[in-house]
Amino acid sequence: MSRVQLALHVPDLDASIAFYSKLFGTEPAKLRDGYANFAIAEPPLKLVLIEGTAGEPTHLDHLGVEVGTTEAVHAATTRLSEAGLATTEENDTTCCYALQDKVWVHGPGQEPWEVYVVKADADTLAKQQGSTCCTSAADADADAEEPAAASGCC
Repeated sequence: MSRVQLALHVPDLDASIAFYSKLFGTEPAKLRDGYANFAIAEPPLKLVLIEGTAGEPTHLDHLGVEVGTTEAVHAATTRLSEAGLATTEENDTTCCYALQDKVWVHGPGQEPWEVYVVKADADTLAKQQGSTCCTSAADADADAEEPAAASGCC
């Protein structure tokens, strides 16, 4: 199974959870401190909500495609690389309360996309050291050699 992921920074997590529960007719699949995600069957969507700063408007964090296996991540990495896109692989990375394998690419507007598989639950929202996941824009500017996911993870 594959589905598109949309990750948003939201100023009021509780209000956003209430809104998206009503919009999609389902409750979050995972609730953690400062974080919620919805595994929506129809349309097939993984909606990730990351608590942002109160008073700031909701904004895009990153986009993704959730796949079912590590092999599917590797196949996507090969396909994207052969298509001439710069890829950044992360294996066994912990981010957004999950252990994941993933590959990152950036669109023409620098929008971060990940193709990923969730391998297991984890106990932390924070990124693992050296991961592209959850890198802030300031970190991205400081380390231009490692493409950043513009705060992206999950």
